[in-house]
Amino acid sequence: MFSEIHQWWLEHASFQGRALATIALLIILIYLRLLALRVLHSRITDATRSYIWRRRITYLMTLIFVPLIGWLWSDIFQSITTLLGLVAAALVLAVRELIASIAGWILIHSRRLFGVGDRIEIGSLTGDVINIRLFEFTLLEVGNWVEADQSTGRIIHVPNMKVLSDPLMNYTKDFNFIWNELSVTLTFESNWQKAKTIIYGIAISVLSDASEEARRQLRKAAERYMIFFRNLTPIVYTKVRDNGVNLTIRYLTHPRERRTSEHHLWEAILLRFEEHDDIELAYPTIRYFRRAEASERSREGGESFKPDEEGQDDR
Repeated sequence: MFSEIHQWWLEHASFQGRALATIALLIILIYLRLLALRVLHSRITDATRSYIWRRRITYLMTLIFVPLIGWLWSDIFQSITTLLGLVAAALVLAVRELIASIAGWILIHSRRLFGVGDRIEIGSLTGDVINIRLFEFTLLEVGNWVEADQSTGRIIHVPNMKVLSDPLMNYTKDFNFIWNELSVTLTFESNWQKAKTIIYGIAISVLSDASEEARRQLRKAAERYMIFFRNLTPIVYTKVRDNGVNLTIRYLTHPRERRTSEHHLWEAILLRFEEHDDIELAYPTIRYFRRAEASERSREGGESFKPDEEGQDDR
């Protein structure tokens, strides 16, 4: 019976009739989609599930619309290859995100970009990989409002197609260390040479195990990548800032131990600095001078200081 209806349609339907039927079909499917979305929003409150079902409804309507259009206009398409090509193109457009996610999944496993347990950063997202599926991978978020790359407790679902377009950084693959820096600022009056020696000694004693492990991992990673570090042990750099002498410790640590390493270093530094009266931590300060004191200092220096009637310096 279906073939008889189709044959009758091909013999009697005009171009205008087919165009009207196409428009009517499109309107009916749009109405059904809106009706389905209305029911969906009334029953599902979770945003993620709602988004997934919206996509599924869109895919379903596309899969219904394309074959029906092919049925209405089948005699226009003289070649079955043309018809199948158009159908395939429509399907690709409808599910292009899914296809891109499958391609991303293949890339993740074939190139071993990351695995469960790795800490990665992709685009603006950073977290530990806790699951990898065909269409998405799941991160346990770190950072954001929490300092030192510690967990926020939020779970992020990321489409696999992101690995095709966004920069991907792996904190733990092959070389499970990152460089971290801790800055200590001393007053200009402090004995910064002594402080630098103290800080360096603390860094060597606290971080020596990490340096040895990093050296072993670096030799292994160098077999695959052009990685070369001249020095893996901690080093202290000196720099003058507006409010004092800045001593910066640069050292290697595990990505998940940044905060712990800073905690141990700071406690050891504070305890050692308490033993020395000639070492003081700097902090932002503002110094005010009265004009009378400034005038007295100018006279002591052999310079004349003559304020005007309003108390301003005319020089």
